[in-house]
This record gives sequence, C-alpha cells and structure tokens, in this order.
Amino acid sequence: MKEYKYKINGNLYKVAVGDIEENQVHVEVNGTPYTVELEKKVSPKIKPVVRTAATTPAAPPPAVTRPAVSGGKAGIKSPLPGVILDIKVKEGDAVKRGQTLLILEAMKMENDIKADRDGKVVSINVSKGESILEGTDLIVIE
Repeated sequence: MKEYKYKINGNLYKVAVGDIEENQVHVEVNGTPYTVELEKKVSPKIKPVVRTAATTPAAPPPAVTRPAVSGGKAGIKSPLPGVILDIKVKEGDAVKRGQTLLILEAMKMENDIKADRDGKVVSINVSKGESILEGTDLIVIE
C-alpha cells in the first residue's frame, strides 16, 4: 500500500492507495476506506499493414554521421547541447588529432571535445560559460 500526503485548500489529506483489481482501486483517505472506479480505456483497433515492395519504405539514413575530413577548413561541431566549461586552445595554435580542444558539460557530465585531425585553429566560435545547441560550430581547424 502506497501512502501520500496532500494539502488541498489548506487541508491535509493522508491518502493510502491499495490493491488495484481490474478497474477498481481500494483507497483510504484520512482513515476512511473508498473503492474508486477507474475510467476504462478504449483501446484503438489497429489494422494490420501488409507490406509490399511498393509500400516498404527505404531504409532510414544512419542516425549519426561524421562528415568526411577534407584538406580545407572544417568546423568541430558540438555533439550535444550543453555549456562550455573550458577552452584548452587559442586561435593560431597548432593541434594534433585527438588533442582536447575544449570541455563541454552536457547532462551533468564533462565531455572532452577533441580535434578530428591535425591542423591550426583558425577561429574559436564559443566562449567559456556559453550555452550551446547540438550542431553548433565550436572551433574551426584549417
């Protein structure tokens, strides 16, 4: 039996929810027992779908893709929305593939954002403490 306390219009109610049998629940409010009837859910009737070659959808594209790295400038994009905690490089710095460029806090975790190739930092498009969205260009490497 689960117990809850509710305050409604200044009045305190102690509610204990008991057994559920089909669509009826045994409830006790401030020591007084009640049987509560739940609304019956109407389940929609689902028609089976017959797939043929003409109605079968094409395979969806992959959920996450990495852009091909070419010889020109390329931006390092944010993989998640979050907050920039620290920036480890400056414009003009030479970086190696795998080097940590900045630290992004996302979902209460610190994530190292690393260089995907060797190169030189051309621009830093974010600042420490800034909130960013997924896909934001963080740093451009040439």
